[in-house]
Order: sequence, then C-alpha cells, then structure tokens
Amino acid sequence: MGKKLKAEIADTTNPEWSPADFARARPASEVLPGLFGKAQAMEMLKPKRGRPKAEVTKEHVNLRLDAAVLETFKASGPGWQTRMNAALADWLKTHTPDDLNL
Repeated sequence: MGKKLKAEIADTTNPEWSPADFARARPASEVLPGLFGKAQAMEMLKPKRGRPKAEVTKEHVNLRLDAAVLETFKASGPGWQTRMNAALADWLKTHTPDDLNL
C-alpha cells in the first residue's frame, strides 16, 4: 500500500469552504429559477420521498416454508423472492384454488 493522503490536501478540486464562501452562498430556491426557469425549479425542489410507486404493487405477507424449499431458493442468489413469486404464479396457471385443499 502507498502512503495515506492527508485529507486537507487530497481534494484540490473541492476545497474546504471559507467563511467568505458561506457568506456568498444562496439557497437553491433563489438560484435555480434563474438557471432552469420557475416551473422546472419548483419541480426540482419538490421533496421526493421513497421509491416511485409501481404500477402493480405486491402485498407483504409472513408465511412459514419448509427449510429445504427456502434454502433452495436462497441458494439461487439475489432475486430469490422474485423467482419464488414467479414459481407460484406459474403453478397457479395449471392449478385451481380447489387443488389447494389437502
């Protein structure tokens, strides 16, 4: 490994702000309308919380599965829950709710 860089001199393209820099700073709500127009600036300043809503949402459920079934799906790697959902959806294509009655 090489020498560690000193944090004070490592980032020359983004130096630490001085009190004068802070004094000149203006809020985004004042600067953005001049750069992008008022409508675009208002859109940019709207708070965006969480991920976008999906067209088709899924339901959260808790269920108990056989350990071997769960281990097999988990062993298939990331996305195992989506694959498990697809496997159940595929099963429903050839079965009816009456098939569930044991």
